[in-house]
Amino acid sequence: MPITTTNIWKQLTQLATSFGDLRVQELQLDPSRLDRYSINLPGLHADFSKHRVNDEVFSSLVNLAAESGVLERARKMMNGEAINKSENRAAMHMAMRHSPKDLTGDICDQVKSSLAELRVTSDAIRSGEWRGCTGKVITDVINIGIGGSDLGPRMVCSALREFSDGPRCHFIANVDGAEINTLLQSLDAETTLITISSKTLTTAETLRNAETALDWFRESLGIETPQTSPHCMAITASKANAMAYGIPEKQILTFPETVGGRYSVWSAIGLPVCIATGFENFEQLLAGAASMDQHFLESPLEKNLPVILGMMGIWCHNFLGLPTQAIVPYCERLRLFVDHLQQLDMESNGKSATLKGEFASAETGPVIWGQTGTNGQHAFFQLLHQGTQQVPVDFIGLVNDKLSSPAHHRMLMANMIAQSKALMLGSANDDPNKHYPGNRPSTTILLDELTPFTLGSLLALYEHKIFTQAAVWDINPFDQWGVELGKKLANELQSGGGQHDVSTLNLMKRTGLAEQ
Repeated sequence: MPITTTNIWKQLTQLATSFGDLRVQELQLDPSRLDRYSINLPGLHADFSKHRVNDEVFSSLVNLAAESGVLERARKMMNGEAINKSENRAAMHMAMRHSPKDLTGDICDQVKSSLAELRVTSDAIRSGEWRGCTGKVITDVINIGIGGSDLGPRMVCSALREFSDGPRCHFIANVDGAEINTLLQSLDAETTLITISSKTLTTAETLRNAETALDWFRESLGIETPQTSPHCMAITASKANAMAYGIPEKQILTFPETVGGRYSVWSAIGLPVCIATGFENFEQLLAGAASMDQHFLESPLEKNLPVILGMMGIWCHNFLGLPTQAIVPYCERLRLFVDHLQQLDMESNGKSATLKGEFASAETGPVIWGQTGTNGQHAFFQLLHQGTQQVPVDFIGLVNDKLSSPAHHRMLMANMIAQSKALMLGSANDDPNKHYPGNRPSTTILLDELTPFTLGSLLALYEHKIFTQAAVWDINPFDQWGVELGKKLANELQSGGGQHDVSTLNLMKRTGLAEQ
């Protein structure tokens, strides 16, 4: 039975239609509204009272979440059931951030082994015990990966730079050779280590970048097989492929195949975080996520923050017809959080097929975009305030910031709060150029401060929000078949094979992929 034909979906459709001119500003006159439309968790406060939602809508959204069975699905995920139906496997990223004593079976052993490997390896690199082939300590680490093998650890390292006291960590993802060539020119091969991060160790862009780095080691250090040297290691779910590539077994870290790429920062893919900030801080990142997991799995739906944020998104997307979602952190260290979340959401829920193998009857994943404030205010906030499209906004801020100064932080937070207020209130004016319609929805999330714990909690919050929406739409958030066709065609173009339309052939000739 398609979700759009259910009674609760029809009821919400009618409520959206009947809302008419109801304004959030009027709803805010209720002195008890904030208590019902905000939640406090360890190190985190969320205020969703500025959404165009009254108690009847909220209750109906909670009923829709209940009908989707989201928490039952989440418990199946935690228990290791094969909820990734199209690939017939589990999704075990959540288990990776829990203490082994809380787990059972094979996953317990895998988590225990992964944590032990991460601690030993990162400690050796940070302490100087791990040395290059000329005996010098490692000062720079290049993580070569793409997608989830890049965005997660890159984002966390950037966000937690306050805690970074280890070797410098660099990230190469794009196959654009200018990036890796420029980076290598700035480094010393004797003190550089590369980590080839790839779930299968077959990703074309990653292997191309890895070969360029290995050629650099050959030329700079005069070693014929740098992949066997202490300047190279692999992080993968396929130890066999890494060993076939020539990397010694002792220089391979593994993670379970059941951990998806965009969810893999909690696994051995998080090694750069351990190297940059220390294993103890990585453990705090895991602990923050585990705390959010516990809240998600155990809280009633009407008090469950990931579920509520997911359902607010459903309301905006499916019933108010708002196709995009802006993420605006008011902390420059979280600038890559938007990039990571874009992949996390759009690769997970950018689907048109349901778990029953039918085409989805409802609009699924929204377009995720954004930038840090206050930069975004001088870029796209014009559209947010006066554009014909309404865009829900998630504002993310810090109560305290030790790296900033009081004057800067006060100005930053004043801007964030003012923007959320302005979006809600608007400002009437007879001159259309100066009229702000207002009544535009937003959520504000405040972290007490940006620490490994609160960052882990924030990231897990969005993972579960996305999972909640996938449950309502009855789609699989753990596969990504949509990227395969482009890969296949790119291989054909590089090899000169395949039949091509006139436009494609013209572009191939102009870029040198085909003869003129």
